[in-house]
Amino acid sequence: MTRITIPIGPQHPALKEPLSFLLTVEGEHVIESALRLGYVHRGIEYLCQQRTYIQNVHVVERVCGICSHVHSTVYCQGVEALMALEPPPRALHLRTLLCELERIHSHLLWLGVLAELIGFTTIFMYAWRDREIVLDIMEELSGGRVAHAVNIVGGVRVDVEPEQVRSILARLDELEQQLDTFLGLIEHERSFQARTRHVGHLSVEQIRRYCVVGPVARASGVDVDLRRDAPYAAYEQLDFQVITAPEGDVWARTMVRTLESVESLHLCRQLLQNLPSGDLTVRAPRRAPAGEVVSRAEAPRGEVIYYIRSDGSDKPARIKIRTPTLTTLITLPDQLRGVNTADVPTVLAGVDLCIACADR
Repeated sequence: MTRITIPIGPQHPALKEPLSFLLTVEGEHVIESALRLGYVHRGIEYLCQQRTYIQNVHVVERVCGICSHVHSTVYCQGVEALMALEPPPRALHLRTLLCELERIHSHLLWLGVLAELIGFTTIFMYAWRDREIVLDIMEELSGGRVAHAVNIVGGVRVDVEPEQVRSILARLDELEQQLDTFLGLIEHERSFQARTRHVGHLSVEQIRRYCVVGPVARASGVDVDLRRDAPYAAYEQLDFQVITAPEGDVWARTMVRTLESVESLHLCRQLLQNLPSGDLTVRAPRRAPAGEVVSRAEAPRGEVIYYIRSDGSDKPARIKIRTPTLTTLITLPDQLRGVNTADVPTVLAGVDLCIACADR
């Protein structure tokens, strides 16, 4: 049978960000694929080294539009460790609250994208409608729907009032009812299962070989989550379950992300109901002592790592960012090999790519 090469990207309806694939196909089956990145490189690490520690809080929020808050959280944690600062407990709880709201937002956005690409427009419309509940809450707390600018070195800049707590809890109850609807569809809708089961499979061995993290790893049975394994912010005081699944396909990733959203709702309730009193920030110096630090956090897509080195000035000598998307990207040739061409969008959506944070 004749082999032909099909280009996908860098601009394509199945890609929400620029990315290029060359698929070699025989008939309707993918034989091999090649990947090219670099279309949205912005030099963010270099930009951070030209700006002060304070200015960089807003720069790192632009690494990723969906998980902007967790990037500023990891960065601030690292700078605070260099400066030997301990943010107040109330600030840590509010940081964690925004992290979990952002996780729900990210997972609902992803569910909508997946549903649209496999032809389930109804799930897409419902998921993105209910995502507005989370965006409205984050906008009420911070003033921003995407970039929140909540974190500062030494704490946070926003507070939550008792009336807001009651309002947010009521809206979270509404959202939980909708998540139960999604779970029912994912578990029992035969056509959804037909498009996602046994598609884009990754084994435990492949997950470990490529160092994949986050929901993609947990959907292949790898029980790893920094919130539990290396607690930061307020996670050590919270009770939650790490969601895993053994199947390792797109259906398992859908279940993991939806159940994680339910767990995030429970975490938000714990944070709001047990919010400590006190200050929101501690005073931070403009300069950091010479030294280096590694800061980590569990973003919606998995572990984010920041390496920060200080030379004693008011600007970092070096910043290196490791996002979870890059290791997931390099699994795509394995996932695409042998799949039907109609399932290529399902595989691409299933790993929840963020090209902007991979390129930076």
